[in-house]
Amino acid sequence: MTEKRLNKFISESGFCSRREADKLIEQNRVTINGQRPELGTKVQPGDSVEVDGKRIRASAADKTDRIYIAYNKPIGITCTTERDVEGNIIDAIGHKKRIFPIGRLDKPSEGLIFLTSDGDIVNKILRAENAHDKEYVVTVDKPVSERFIERMSRGVPILGTVTKPCTVKVVSKFVFKIILTQGLNRQIRRMCEFLGYEVTALKRTRIMNVSVDGLRPGQWRDLTAAEMAELNAAVAGSSKTAAEGHVRPAKRIKPGSEQRDGQAKPRSGNPRRPGGMGEGRGVLDRPQGKNPQGQKPQGNSGKAKRPADKPTKAVYVNPNAPSSKNKGQDKPAKKKTGGNTLTLKRKG
Repeated sequence: MTEKRLNKFISESGFCSRREADKLIEQNRVTINGQRPELGTKVQPGDSVEVDGKRIRASAADKTDRIYIAYNKPIGITCTTERDVEGNIIDAIGHKKRIFPIGRLDKPSEGLIFLTSDGDIVNKILRAENAHDKEYVVTVDKPVSERFIERMSRGVPILGTVTKPCTVKVVSKFVFKIILTQGLNRQIRRMCEFLGYEVTALKRTRIMNVSVDGLRPGQWRDLTAAEMAELNAAVAGSSKTAAEGHVRPAKRIKPGSEQRDGQAKPRSGNPRRPGGMGEGRGVLDRPQGKNPQGQKPQGNSGKAKRPADKPTKAVYVNPNAPSSKNKGQDKPAKKKTGGNTLTLKRKG
């Protein structure tokens, strides 16, 4: 055995996935030769690796000891390896070796899901940029319209991003088929909800070249040699992690910028208002004057245009000072005297 990163060594042994192995290392549950390692530590030939005191054996180089199964998950089963969760997928299958699911299906959803003891293949299948097909048959609460199909296939804004274009076809009045290459959280349900539909049934029928056909809900089988050959060929060029500079960050949608049909509101084309010149802001910094019609400017709309080559300097104006137009009228009126009021006059 050549040296390997610790998380890879653990995942290849079939104990768990690489992501879960990283969590175990962070929780100080892993030791190498009795010492607690850091993330990224490499295992050397002859090292003793333990998780919670249990020895982890190195996997066979030819992967003959790996498990790959296809399972038709029924509604109500939760895709978790936590055995204390009622209805967890591990207890539902009851496999004699330690396995874990590749991806997940929501508890109210059903259909095909892979389980394996090979942590090395998990990220290759799951990473969105590897673009591996997953096919679903979906039933909704309203008749499927042409506009709905067009919007779903073009992409829908959910979870702060826009879903990738996908293939969507009508199956019947309330049923459609969709093929995704993404795996966002509750993606299909959120997409339908955004367009005003509610999912009443969801079934995954295919992952890449493997179909759920022939498996009743709750049944599982080992992947065939032919299926594994196609699967390995499909992921041969897949990256386990995102290649640097290869994946662009998801386009963010500003809150409130979505219209009803999911399209971002078009910009007006007008230049942005300079800071301090908006309504209720920068009153003391505005240049005062009259426009060509002799009216006082109001905000930006009434401001007279100035030549671009003659910048004007903003002048401070006290808003409480009397204007020249009303000079003499802003003085407080003298109080009238009368009655028995005594008025004293100073001798000149």
